[in-house]
Amino acid sequence: MSNSMKITAGQTTTRTLTDLIRAMDGQRATTVTYVDRKGEESVRTIEIHDILTTSEGGIIVRAMCRARGEMRTFTLEQIKAYTIHRMRFVLAVPEEKAAEVVPMAHSVFTPEQMIDIELERDYPAPKLKLAA
Repeated sequence: MSNSMKITAGQTTTRTLTDLIRAMDGQRATTVTYVDRKGEESVRTIEIHDILTTSEGGIIVRAMCRARGEMRTFTLEQIKAYTIHRMRFVLAVPEEKAAEVVPMAHSVFTPEQMIDIELERDYPAPKLKLAA
């Protein structure tokens, strides 16, 4: 991964999402520039633990914030730029938050794979019971 800032407005959402998933899968710290709900811009280094979709189709990034030492939630739209670093995760997820983090042991290479993973997680196939 490059250490130069990638501006999200200059690339597709799929590209941004793919990069963030790879950072999560590789347990690489990521510095993001984001705009909060008040419109204030901030720069934080985070450790991404989960990427989810909302029922409205939005994308949420759940990450430990190195500055605050707490789990934080970002929407993909809030992230204006990012850099993925070579450094690994160093923060432990607090026990009360660990249950909220779904470990993802996969690599996603195409948008179709990401969609399949999201659908399977959000709408798991019912477990079939065999008749005795």
